Amino acid sequence: MGYKEIYEAWLKNPYFDEATKDELKQIANDEKEIEDRFYKELEFGTAGLRGVIGAGTNRMNIYTVRKATQGLANYILGLNTQKQGVAIAYDSRHMSPEFADEAALCLAANGIKAYVFDSLRPTPELSYAVRKLGCTAGINITASHNPPEYNGYKVYWADGAQITPPHDSGIMDEVKQVTDYGQVKTMERESAVLAGLYETIGADIDVPYIEELKKLILHPEAIKAAADELKIVYTPLHGTGNIPVRRVLGELGFKHVFVVPQQELPDGDFPTVSYPNPEAEEAFELGLKLAQEVDADLVLATDPDADRLGVYVKDQKTGEYHALTGNMSGCLIGAYEIGQRKALYGLPENGALVKSIVTTNLADAIAADYGIQLCEVLTGFKFIGQKMLEFETKGTGTYLFGLEESYGCLPGTYCRDKDAVAASMVLCEAAAFYKTQGKTLWDAMIELYERYGYYLDDVTSITLKGIEGLEKIQTIMNTLRENTPEKIGAYQVVSARDYKKGIVKNMSDGSETSTGLPASNVLYYDLPDAAWVCVRPSGTEPKVKFYYGVKADSLKDAKAKSEALGSAVQELVKPML
Repeated sequence: MGYKEIYEAWLKNPYFDEATKDELKQIANDEKEIEDRFYKELEFGTAGLRGVIGAGTNRMNIYTVRKATQGLANYILGLNTQKQGVAIAYDSRHMSPEFADEAALCLAANGIKAYVFDSLRPTPELSYAVRKLGCTAGINITASHNPPEYNGYKVYWADGAQITPPHDSGIMDEVKQVTDYGQVKTMERESAVLAGLYETIGADIDVPYIEELKKLILHPEAIKAAADELKIVYTPLHGTGNIPVRRVLGELGFKHVFVVPQQELPDGDFPTVSYPNPEAEEAFELGLKLAQEVDADLVLATDPDADRLGVYVKDQKTGEYHALTGNMSGCLIGAYEIGQRKALYGLPENGALVKSIVTTNLADAIAADYGIQLCEVLTGFKFIGQKMLEFETKGTGTYLFGLEESYGCLPGTYCRDKDAVAASMVLCEAAAFYKTQGKTLWDAMIELYERYGYYLDDVTSITLKGIEGLEKIQTIMNTLRENTPEKIGAYQVVSARDYKKGIVKNMSDGSETSTGLPASNVLYYDLPDAAWVCVRPSGTEPKVKFYYGVKADSLKDAKAKSEALGSAVQELVKPML
């Protein structure tokens, strides 16, 4: 059927509720809107579902959530792991509690027990809960830092990480085979509870989760020594981080934690920002104002599901607050964790730092300095989680720290996703530790640069929505794949990695080697002087992303080099748009 026929079918089918039909009737004269809502099924990809909330096959609604859950249930039943159950969490977005319940009741109708959090929780706690409860899978209802009209559905597997091969493709195949919405199973919540197939969880997971975080603290004495002076401003950006971040900092003895009042409470409209992204400067406007008022040492912001952390730190010499990118804060936390663990206990012989391929080369320098493995994985923290599982099952390494450029890191092994609650805690501990030495976090960042070089990394995105946008994104990737650039700006391309083909081509002699990683639609160009460029379509948004990095002898030179390389990347892609 064509999109118009599917639209008409939704209006006539008694399976769909009247509220859905009323919404669809309002767009009866908007052909383009009808097409966008019904030209395809909302794709269940390797990250699950993500889309605009609304009626239609290409939207997030109770029907597309049920359909995805039926596919997941069929996969679980096929593996005969249904007795382990599935943990479900959700964030502060519109329809998040409703989608969580729809998923739980679909699972229950398939004989699979659902453990559902009693209220919103951060993503890393869902990852922890899957492992704590011994579940076969987990579902998290969140669209991370997307604008308020979005919501999403992420699936986790028994190891606590988001699904990776073979489970991702297996679940995707099962979801595709669910073609009739009317055949999707569901049941009443009261019946599910009575049948022992719906259980509410909360404090029984919160308490051990917080205790796991507190075990990561290396210098409790520094926290105690600096507690009276260290001042922290924090904003949860209307999301899930407010309670756990304040709780763990309070229990550790941090006395001066100031929460931005306008952004404290959960609100799916995210009224103080255009979108709740801790990478964005606007997310810190209110936090920095409060920081000036209380003379804070650092300002922290977590995104709605509290897996990403944004940071500003104060330079006491100038009074200026400096933004730390995800690469900067991740390396600052990682260097502190690894350096202090070495000083206190020594490091294991097979210790490893894990990063994604689009993360700063500063991480490589840190790993080399401490004599530990540097493991690169594909983009997405689930691949860091997969590497952690490999370490555990095969004994090939000991996980010390993992980070990705998109403002996410994990300093422990208690869960398998990036954790902004833990990152906030460790960064505050580091701030206390450096304060006892008369230093700020900005001082520590500069010391890191002076030790390893001034690495500066950035990313630019081109948003291309709709059917035409998807075609343009594919054209960009195909053009670059078929015509490897010999130069990007002032840089010769030393080698070109095509992760889809699985090859690394040496540009000087044409020889080829293997990337050693699974196939992925990503192109990467190694440039001289530790510079690089990477191109990949976003897995969650209608964007093509261009990542790039440089190294220099000063921050000023690094910024100049970064701007020049960024401009060169724009020129490279301009003819393809």
